[in-house]
Amino acid sequence: MNTSNTAATTTNIKNKKKKNLTPEIQFRLNLDQCSKTKDLSTAISLFDSVTGTAAPKIHLSHHHYNSLLYICSNSVNSDNDDDPSTRNSAIEFGFRVYNHMISNKVSPSEATVTAVARLAAAKDDGDAAFELAKSVGNQGKLRTYAPALFCFCKNELADKASEVEEHMGSLGLRLEEPELVALLKINVTKGQGDKVYEYLHKLRAAVREVNGSTADVLESWFGGEVASRVGLENQDIDQVKEVKLRNGGGWHGLGWLRNGKWVVQRSNIDSDGRCCACREQLTCVDIDRVETERFAQSVASLAMEREVQSNFKEFQDWIEEFSGYEAIVDGANVGLYQQNFAEGGFSISQLDAVVRELYSKSKKWPLIILHKKRIKQLFENASNRDLLQEWKNQGMLYGTPYGSNDDWYWLYATVKLKCLLVTNDEMRDHIFELLGSGFFLRWKERHQVKYTFLKGNLKLLMPPTYSLVIQESESGSWHVPVASESSDESLRTWLCITRSGSSEAFPNSSEASEVCKLNGDNQLLDSENMEALAHRNNLDGNSDDKLASVTGKRKDRSPDV
Repeated sequence: MNTSNTAATTTNIKNKKKKNLTPEIQFRLNLDQCSKTKDLSTAISLFDSVTGTAAPKIHLSHHHYNSLLYICSNSVNSDNDDDPSTRNSAIEFGFRVYNHMISNKVSPSEATVTAVARLAAAKDDGDAAFELAKSVGNQGKLRTYAPALFCFCKNELADKASEVEEHMGSLGLRLEEPELVALLKINVTKGQGDKVYEYLHKLRAAVREVNGSTADVLESWFGGEVASRVGLENQDIDQVKEVKLRNGGGWHGLGWLRNGKWVVQRSNIDSDGRCCACREQLTCVDIDRVETERFAQSVASLAMEREVQSNFKEFQDWIEEFSGYEAIVDGANVGLYQQNFAEGGFSISQLDAVVRELYSKSKKWPLIILHKKRIKQLFENASNRDLLQEWKNQGMLYGTPYGSNDDWYWLYATVKLKCLLVTNDEMRDHIFELLGSGFFLRWKERHQVKYTFLKGNLKLLMPPTYSLVIQESESGSWHVPVASESSDESLRTWLCITRSGSSEAFPNSSEASEVCKLNGDNQLLDSENMEALAHRNNLDGNSDDKLASVTGKRKDRSPDV
């Protein structure tokens, strides 16, 4: 075969196809290529070629206008930002495209408005960007309002920036780190201590860690003269502690505490949750009391709606009466763990190991949630009866009704009693999806205890000793985690922010770091583990020392199973 003839034939076919393309298709292909290469000058030529008086009649659609506006928006928000001529051309051309779109009665979409709002902000017209964003009503997104917000912040128009934020809040839009830091930065610049405090807490609620540029903004605030003057010297410590506990630990939100110069250090957090710079103990943060109660009510409502064959209210009343448990055990999950082999079944010995390990840590028996049907089957084996009867006598066993889903029971009990839950269930089933995920991950992190059996030896994987979130202590200090690429949490940098003189026990970082190293090199003693567990479990806001009490004499309170 003659390859040269074949190549020539192929070229001729391609050229013929190009000649047969309609003007509309050719325009679309050229415009798509411009979008891909972000070629502003060619895009302008293309637009002029189809809108001039002698231009072919091509109907411009939403796609055409949005592609052109995308190219303009990209040209003012890229490296070309340093080229005034390109920037000005993009802004002028973008508004020409938008006006042409409106004059041809093509209704702009949210994407259209977002692109034009960016162009308005690029020429420092925040008011126009804000009005454009509001024009899409409930269709507005974070990206729609961000141009106006950033424009006002850049020009230090704090009141107008707050107006944009308030309007976004009315639409249910939540700001993310870039927007919050812009608002934080303008108030740092203006020395507005109360607003800095407000946005620092909004940042705490929005992100688990901050990026490096955010950390720089925080350092600039705490290192300034204004920051040293804000704060109350005298505060009600008991009130601060109570509010912090009510909030789930980790923050109080009552305002800057104490006054005086701040000391900002870059530190690490030890494995036991202590800061290597100031030695303050960080908290494993829980959801707050209001969220907890709402969560419990939500679980109960869904359970009663779906547990039509059982009386879930009966379980609610029982939990209300017998509320001294500090751990709930998902009995089926533990008993069936790794039992998917030929002779496998329900391992009551595994369940007993978990129960006894929990008791050894807290000196209180947990509550085992198990189906009545399963309990009946276990009682049929004579070797199980003594243990099961002992559990019943100790008030440790609750049998869920026939036909019920025991997930509702162990979940409700854990939430209502604010205690630990022993299960390897990842809680991804549909019943958990019904509850929403806004705070669910935070709740799981604080309350779920996972477990393993390695060669028959049990290991409980307790909740972390501290949470990876911005934390505000009752002494008024702050600890802020900075984003890290390392998976080793001991290497993560934290901002340790304390008032001068508040960490006199460790006056310099080198001494504290050495203590951190020593703690990291040695395992905590069993008694220390128990103390840490007690600390974590007492963050639920109750004043009694639950883990210190022994409940071996609890009356028989097991329901009929």
